[in-house]
Amino acid sequence: MMDTSHLQTVLAHDSTMRAAADTLHAVAAQGHGAEQGGESLFASLLRHLFDSHEVELPFLHFQLPQFSPVHVLGLTIDLSITKHVVFLWAAALLLIALALLAARSNTRRSVPRGWGNLVEVFIVFIRDEIALPNMGPGGVKYLPYLLTTFFYILIMNLLGLVPYGASATGNVSVTGGLAFIAFLMIQWAAIRSQGMGHYLAHLTGGVHWALWPIMIPIEILGLFTKPFALCIRLFANMTGGHIVLVSLIGLIFIFRSPLIAIAPASFAVGIMFLELFVAFLQAYIFTMLTSLFMGLGMKTNGH
Repeated sequence: MMDTSHLQTVLAHDSTMRAAADTLHAVAAQGHGAEQGGESLFASLLRHLFDSHEVELPFLHFQLPQFSPVHVLGLTIDLSITKHVVFLWAAALLLIALALLAARSNTRRSVPRGWGNLVEVFIVFIRDEIALPNMGPGGVKYLPYLLTTFFYILIMNLLGLVPYGASATGNVSVTGGLAFIAFLMIQWAAIRSQGMGHYLAHLTGGVHWALWPIMIPIEILGLFTKPFALCIRLFANMTGGHIVLVSLIGLIFIFRSPLIAIAPASFAVGIMFLELFVAFLQAYIFTMLTSLFMGLGMKTNGH
């Protein structure tokens, strides 16, 4: 038979182990809850950056329609409408409305005023400071494309600063589409200016034919690196500013102190003004580099 004192010692150790196990389970549960809370806080802060199938407004919250994926040549393409698509369309409709309003205002007066005058300032700037210096007199015919690119990117950038809004240019698919159109325009301007023969000849780089196997792949690669740089530059700059804002606001929830909240809120206001400047700057840079690349193709053979 087991000794009574020994039995009491075993029971005491057993109860101690059970209490310790219960404590560990409680700590683990609290840690898991804190981790889930941190993840939910992180997700809520970054919701402004991520694309989703729902749109949130002050008093509305609705799901966007979703469609079955389409399979083409082994690729799965999802044609469902997302939040960035909605703001992409909103930017297009807003651009058309503002352009028609400016045109109507300018046709009624010999001297533009108000909104029409403001739009004309941007048009003259893009013509005199972007199209003509980079593309020469022949660049005037491409001015409608450059103006559309500038204003469209600008409106999409500014929509990301509106409460409950989203910046479609923070989606690499959107900037990739803009870069693809820029790629087509760059090649079209070069072919139209040089002719197909001279356009194909410039891929050799003007070197001896023995170096063509090296030079031609490099030149072809260079055709794609230019629009790729446009795509990533616009995407990274528009995403980076919002991430900085999310990080600053997140400090308020992390420290949970009114004293700590003063500094991040002040810096966030400053970043918002900087983001407003970046919205105009990135629209200008994308348009300027596109016209520069188009001008290089048009002037390759001295045209």
